[in-house]
Amino acid sequence: MNHPRTARPEVTSDQQQAPASPPTANSTVVIVRPWVDPLVDDTGFDPRSRYVETFWLGVLGPTATWLLRRFVDGLDRSPDGYSLDLTATARSMGLAYQPDRPTSPFGRALERCVMFGATHTLSDGFAVRRRLPPVTARHLRRLPASVREAHDTWLTEVVTLDGLTRAHRLAIALRECGDGCDEVEHHLVALGVDRTTAATVADNERLVAAEASPDDAESRD
Repeated sequence: MNHPRTARPEVTSDQQQAPASPPTANSTVVIVRPWVDPLVDDTGFDPRSRYVETFWLGVLGPTATWLLRRFVDGLDRSPDGYSLDLTATARSMGLAYQPDRPTSPFGRALERCVMFGATHTLSDGFAVRRRLPPVTARHLRRLPASVREAHDTWLTEVVTLDGLTRAHRLAIALRECGDGCDEVEHHLVALGVDRTTAATVADNERLVAAEASPDDAESRD
């Protein structure tokens, strides 16, 4: 399934579009801002969701997927944007990063996020999607047959009101027991909730957490 092309984020005169490479030559501190795209924001998938873990992981690669999740975690706490030290972030992931070595694993992860449309470079940092669109047919063709079949099944599963109600009640109980949004989705599936319903309920939990004040937003680090 091909997803319609979406607009790049609007930039002001002091945030001009930059090449698809780390935006700073000497400093490793960048600004991370949300990439506002109404279509994808309404219908896409949270980077921490099972959909992204199952289908986008083989496209972006594991390092880029984890990096994107770090970006979005920060936007949950600072919705308007925040400063991020790429060197410290790389070290926290067990990697190294130097601006003059873009071919390092962390540098390639930054590049892959841009290459596959998860982020967009600005003069002082990155605009980051808080939600990803469905994986396109072109990228799906490069994944194993079992993954392609699972994707077809995912798209055809029907979410019912009864199923949503039951899953929502379970999610409330799990959250009251201290589970985070990511854990809720996995535990719902383990309890027999179908993947699409579990993803929908967990996504709602993430939206509620994202709309909360920064002091109340859940920390996932």
